[in-house]
Amino acid sequence: MNRKILIIADKFKGSLNANSVARVIASGWSNVWPDDQIEQLPMSDGGDGFGSIMADHMNLSEQFFLGCDAARRDCELSYWIDASFKKAVFEAAVSNGLSHFQKEKYHPFELDTWGVGELLLNLKLNKVEECLIGIGGSSTNDAGFGMARALGWRFLNNEGKEIINWTDLSSLKSIIEPDAINFPNITVASDVENQLLGSNGATRIYGPQKGLKEEDFAVADKCLERLAMIVADKIENDFSICPGAGAAGGLGFGLMAFAGAKIRSGFEMFAEKTNLKAKISNSDIVITAEGKMDSQTLMGKGTGQVASMSQSLGKPCIGLAGQIQFSRAEKMKNDSFCYLASIVPELANTSDSISNTKPYLKRIANDSAKNLIFD
Repeated sequence: MNRKILIIADKFKGSLNANSVARVIASGWSNVWPDDQIEQLPMSDGGDGFGSIMADHMNLSEQFFLGCDAARRDCELSYWIDASFKKAVFEAAVSNGLSHFQKEKYHPFELDTWGVGELLLNLKLNKVEECLIGIGGSSTNDAGFGMARALGWRFLNNEGKEIINWTDLSSLKSIIEPDAINFPNITVASDVENQLLGSNGATRIYGPQKGLKEEDFAVADKCLERLAMIVADKIENDFSICPGAGAAGGLGFGLMAFAGAKIRSGFEMFAEKTNLKAKISNSDIVITAEGKMDSQTLMGKGTGQVASMSQSLGKPCIGLAGQIQFSRAEKMKNDSFCYLASIVPELANTSDSISNTKPYLKRIANDSAKNLIFD
């Protein structure tokens, strides 16, 4: 049998990137069906790996320059750009990513997005016209304050003195915008719907995974609330209530307010750039995978959207994951996956799964190929 298999794989966070996930699944499937034609399509909806994945699909080359990370330490920053220097892609996390702070721990109060501003200024210097930005995996919670300062925005307190640290924004009195900056058309890839403020905002939903403790919430909230209010008065538009404003510690808000960005679904951008609908239509079986599938998967995360698109096109979709955390009710409601398999708890515990992802993932891919019967 010679079928067309399309593997659309996201990362397994902490163990395998999307490219590696796709390769392992392809290997496991091929052991059972060696004559099948397999196409591997690494996926990102705006999180870690977005830049390199989109660069591959768009035929972009990587450029490097010296900038800084979220702690203002010198580091090499990069973005991807086309041959004409008109289109570019970058990940904010090359500067403000949590990955920079695996060995040395910094509190989010000590970190900001200045380096993201350096990336934008470098693109302006190269006269880039269109830029896609992935903002997932951030360590910051400054709502783009550091980025704005790097771009020339000035934030003054009640005494007319410039505010340097975002944790002093509760005393913000006025904002002075820079001379006109001709930014490229910026599109932010994010499937996070959270607004900037409140119980579902940047601080309370995503702050804890970056190191914010409950006793820090009041300070952070007060600063971001003041920033949002003064910005809304200044530019006569309240971006804090926009879906996605709370993404990446409020960087979604900052990019809209200070750089004129628009936020789009990361999955939609991925699907558009890869001609995903046509690829699924041309396949016989779709396999999609990510580290954890849960209620967010069914509400619009990448793998869930792959399954829904496959179903609408009449194609069977297999879902593979490190862990699957659907409730019984969610499983009964959802029929977009024809088959689901996970490493945890069937084959391993969480720690073992992360340490030995490749053999376990290959096994569940192999098992799915053996257990399914297709006409």
